[in-house]
Parts: sequence; structure tokens; C-alpha cells
Amino acid sequence: MATVTLEVPAVLAPTVGGRRVLEVECEDGASVGAVLDRVSARFPVFARRIRDETGSVRRFANVFVGSDNIRDLAGLDTPAPAGARIMVIQSVAGG
Repeated sequence: MATVTLEVPAVLAPTVGGRRVLEVECEDGASVGAVLDRVSARFPVFARRIRDETGSVRRFANVFVGSDNIRDLAGLDTPAPAGARIMVIQSVAGG
């Protein structure tokens, strides 16, 4: 098993038990999608805020592995190696 760190913005903290940082145990070499699945199984409201009904990352949510947006890599299939830091950042709209 490997451990990755998931960081969520303050607005999503209530959906993951009030925490901003979670240590997630996953299979060695797991994908970002697998990490999100693991968290989503425990926190279903988080899942609905991050992914749409097709399982894709919602367009107003950005997910980074280190400093790389997964949209620029392999999407949810992007590898999340042991020790990786995954950040969820929500876009802000308005004026």
C-alpha cells in the first residue's frame, strides 16, 4: 500500500469531515481516479461536488498532482505515486 496526500479547499472541507488535508491509503501506482474513488467511498458528498454523473471531474474543479493539472496529463488516469500531493482547487465565478 502507498500513501498520498489529498488537499481540499476550505469550501470542501465540510464534505470530508472538516479536514483540509487527508492521507489516503491506496494501491501502489494507483491513479488519481482511484484515489478519488477511495475518498468518495467514505465521503459521498465530496464525490458529488468533484465529479459529475458520468464520473468526470466537474469543469469548475481542477485537480493537480504536484504542480500539474490532470487535464494536461492523463486525466483521472494520471498516476499518483506514493508520496504524491493531490490538490483540488475549485474555480471561482462571479464579478
